[in-house]
Amino acid sequence: MAHQFCTFHVGDLFLGIEVERVQEVLRDSDITPVPTAPPSIRGLINLRGQIVTAIDLRTRFGKAEREGESSTILVLDAGSALLSFVVDRAGDVVEVNDDSFEPPPDTLKGEARRLIRGTYKLQKKLLLVLDVEHALEIDAVSDGDRES
Repeated sequence: MAHQFCTFHVGDLFLGIEVERVQEVLRDSDITPVPTAPPSIRGLINLRGQIVTAIDLRTRFGKAEREGESSTILVLDAGSALLSFVVDRAGDVVEVNDDSFEPPPDTLKGEARRLIRGTYKLQKKLLLVLDVEHALEIDAVSDGDRES
């Protein structure tokens, strides 16, 4: 069976989300910071009058912040609300087949294993499938930023 994924980049990672989950892709949108929010919450965006939480996937994956570079926002329909992921840049929509899918290897541990559902083998690279539900789980002490 064939599946379509909206692809995007976070640092050197090539990731994908099922295309039907992505409502739209925004570039250069204003993000308003939220005081005392967890580190993974970049802020809020105003999407045609609807306030949407923007989750920074660089932070979720433990990548350093990019200074001064524009980001791309993937707006997702999360059932009862819209949410968004801030990524480095959007890619193409790719179609893959079940026979090219591999679950995460047993050697992949911790947060990385929870954030990745598996991989699809493409011709020259691997497409990492983001576990959207886990990526949306944010708490006040996420990303290792605990107050001492």
